[in-house]
Amino acid sequence: MKTIVYRLSIFVVLWMASLAVYADDVVVVVHPSNPLMEISIADVKKIYLGKKKFFPGGEKAIPGDQPKDTQSRTFFYDGIIGKSEAKLKIYWSRLIFTGKGTPPRIIGIDRVIKKWVANQPQAIGYIMRSEADNTVKILDFK
Repeated sequence: MKTIVYRLSIFVVLWMASLAVYADDVVVVVHPSNPLMEISIADVKKIYLGKKKFFPGGEKAIPGDQPKDTQSRTFFYDGIIGKSEAKLKIYWSRLIFTGKGTPPRIIGIDRVIKKWVANQPQAIGYIMRSEADNTVKILDFK
């Protein structure tokens, strides 16, 4: 029994460490004209979970999402938001059923999100760090 608990503990620690690495591979991006340079993870969570509709500076925030099963989405929701796809589905089902919210609109994969954010001053999205360029601004986490 101790062996099982020990192995499970090691697995959990390694899994949590891998999520932190994944979170570093995904970046949150906004339009270059957005005055923000950084954002808290708490604010990103609130925006993507429908609890907040504005950036910290007061400007409207329009979150763009990626399709299920993309690497970026998995890294973003598991590593930054802290919800698996299954938990996310339950979360949004409950809010939709009660009429208290709708999930972010699915825009597309990294390059589509990047183009959308570059053309939408109120947009916020997430992409793999390797896809970012000067058409979007990467927000640091504070």
